[in-house]
Amino acid sequence: MRALRLGTRRSKLAMAQSGQVAERIRRLTGRSVELVEVVTTGDISREHLTAIGGTGVFVSALRDELLAGRIDLAVHSLKDLPTAQPPELALAAVPGRADPRDALVARDGLTLEALLRAGAADGSGRPARVGTGSPRRMSQLHVHARSLGCEITTVPIRGNVDTRIGYVRAGELDAVVLASAGLHRVGSEEAITDLLDPDTVLPAPGQGALAVECVASRDDLVAELGRLDDPPTRIAVTAERALLSALEAGCSAPVAALADHREDEPGTTVLHLRGAVGTTDGATSMQLSTTGPVPASDGEATARADRMGRDLAAEMLAKGAAGLMGERAQ
Repeated sequence: MRALRLGTRRSKLAMAQSGQVAERIRRLTGRSVELVEVVTTGDISREHLTAIGGTGVFVSALRDELLAGRIDLAVHSLKDLPTAQPPELALAAVPGRADPRDALVARDGLTLEALLRAGAADGSGRPARVGTGSPRRMSQLHVHARSLGCEITTVPIRGNVDTRIGYVRAGELDAVVLASAGLHRVGSEEAITDLLDPDTVLPAPGQGALAVECVASRDDLVAELGRLDDPPTRIAVTAERALLSALEAGCSAPVAALADHREDEPGTTVLHLRGAVGTTDGATSMQLSTTGPVPASDGEATARADRMGRDLAAEMLAKGAAGLMGERAQ
């Protein structure tokens, strides 16, 4: 039996997470897997993501390779995956989720609160300069800074993990904010100076989770890859992505969501979903939450999670969320 061709972006992070999925496939199925590097527009363009179509640009080239039959499966960061699933492609597996939180990499080993109170490194009294390419992070960082009576300067940046950390080590920025999961996947977790509690910075929908995609008509492969699926993770991210979809917001909009399973009573599990939107400068923001029981059947639980996400989005829209996002899906 020939090796499965796993398409991946060529970045250090993409190669690392694809390699981890490939190893799991080998262990679970006995199939050999080879990585096939695919260059995407997002990898070669230096423009800001919002100018080239948002994080979805990382996905389209891989999907083209799948549909052309040049690869058998693709691995995506789930937070980059558009919420509309093409019928010809199957989301065959959502493996167990890594830590969904954001992480701070700051000068002098500072926590976020210490950094905000200390300001810029030059002693000028100016606000700390924090780099991120995410409008969602920008919005919430400004909100948190103001809650402490501080100011912050957010700086739009792009580049891989090493490049972004390099801005701090070179003294160009006081800190950068990255996904904790990505830092761990590339072995750079020692650079983390603070893990940001979701009460401070709520993560992106699907953050920390991966998506394994293949052509829907390949039933045997869909079933084979389905062995990697983690039902609790899929249920949680279904709620988060349903909220994002119902808000009609793209992956680059300042929308945050996190769902987690909690024990309500002994033997009773509920899903708690939080959603947030806000202007990029943090001047106006909104965060709402909802909780609902998780049915025993995975299929019913996923459907319930989807409804929870859409209902919470409807509540947010009724309270004016559309005017805060700044970006609407086209």
